[in-house]
Amino acid sequence: MVLAKWPGSVHDSRIFRESTLCQRLEEGHYDGVLIGDRGYACRPFFMTPYPEPAPGPQAKFSVALKRTRARIEMTFWQLKARFNCLRGLRVAPDRACNIIGACAVLHNIATIRKERVPVFQGQPEDDVDPVHLDQQNGRAATDRIAYHYLG
Repeated sequence: MVLAKWPGSVHDSRIFRESTLCQRLEEGHYDGVLIGDRGYACRPFFMTPYPEPAPGPQAKFSVALKRTRARIEMTFWQLKARFNCLRGLRVAPDRACNIIGACAVLHNIATIRKERVPVFQGQPEDDVDPVHLDQQNGRAATDRIAYHYLG
């Protein structure tokens, strides 16, 4: 999903909280879970790393989640590497939405056609301040997943 109507200074977690997707998840319209970094609150449908994971399933869960997120961040990096215009987009918001959406579609087409992927170094790091608004039932859902699959 690409949502390009918010200014760059707005934190991703606010954009998500105010999205239709979040509302639909809260209402129970979708099965499954999303993953995010420490900048999001842990909720039953939104898994985040343990703030201080205990050895065993919690530590394994946090490592697996971080690796998965790194792949997602690499995809964003590839989008920006493939389309330099996304690195410093200075256009009106409605036009930015169209440009970002078009770049996402073109990126998907290039991926399907097995076009060369831009080369990149390293892996993005989490650079967000932790959110301490985890919901109790969110952490309980994370525990169920961690201990069932990684315990």
